[in-house]
Amino acid sequence: MQAFHSDAHSLALPPGHRFPQSKYRMLRERLERDPGPLRLIPAEAATEGELALVHTPDYRDAVLLGRLSAAQQREIGFPWSPTMAERSRRSVGATIMAARAALAEGVAANLAGGTHHAYADKGSGYCVFNDVAIAARLMQAEWHVSHRQLLRVLVIDLDVHQGNGTAAIFRDDESVFTFSMHGAKNFPFRKEASDLDVELPDGCSDEPYLAALDQALDQVWRRCTPQLAFYLAGADPHEGDRLGRLKLSEAGLRERDRRVLQQLRERGIPVALSMAGGYGHDLNTTVAVQVNTLSEAAHSWAQWRSGR
Repeated sequence: MQAFHSDAHSLALPPGHRFPQSKYRMLRERLERDPGPLRLIPAEAATEGELALVHTPDYRDAVLLGRLSAAQQREIGFPWSPTMAERSRRSVGATIMAARAALAEGVAANLAGGTHHAYADKGSGYCVFNDVAIAARLMQAEWHVSHRQLLRVLVIDLDVHQGNGTAAIFRDDESVFTFSMHGAKNFPFRKEASDLDVELPDGCSDEPYLAALDQALDQVWRRCTPQLAFYLAGADPHEGDRLGRLKLSEAGLRERDRRVLQQLRERGIPVALSMAGGYGHDLNTTVAVQVNTLSEAAHSWAQWRSGR
């Protein structure tokens, strides 16, 4: 299974910054020691034209050319630097490459990505460019060229924070169905309307979470018939997350991933995964959750390949 990474380009963060950028390197190094069926591939950078499929020219140029205002940088949560811009382009590139691989092989992954707080005209919440939105638009364009028809897309966002930027970008777009299941009282405090939103109370544990997921997926299948899915498999609903406020166990998150991937596979829907959020008190725990997600993805990929 192809898995794309972009952690070679670091953010220039001040001491004590709470964004855990080291987790991306830790995840890649953990997988390099024991890759199993994963094939780890460095991501190419998204082009300016690909970014323009979603982002306004003024905002795109502000990021690429270092013209972000102090207020824009505060909303994103990162200071601008050349490596910040390059890292953001390569994170988008990783999701683009994963989407193409998923359409060819059933399942693929970005070891980062899931930057769902980025809007068309601004970044927010540690998200610069919206990788899933850009990849969805590009896959639709390529699909139309090769198949002469519209590609229907599903976004399954199980990061603990609502996918507000993604919801806003695809508002009133019937070709993309957005589903977000997230903490009701967590960031962003002013949420956008997805096609389907499921809000969870603080402290939600495995059993009620999985029951809510099953009910939500039943609604999704009744309301849309996608040909490609993007799955934001956030590790931040974990009980040990600093920002999550939910109480899922490692086993509960693995079961979440198994159920999502199984239902997509049973319906013949290819899926590109992004690791999305994860802010554990112990980043080794966050990485372990993400390794489990990728293990379930690799298992699903093997079943795709065997025709089961």
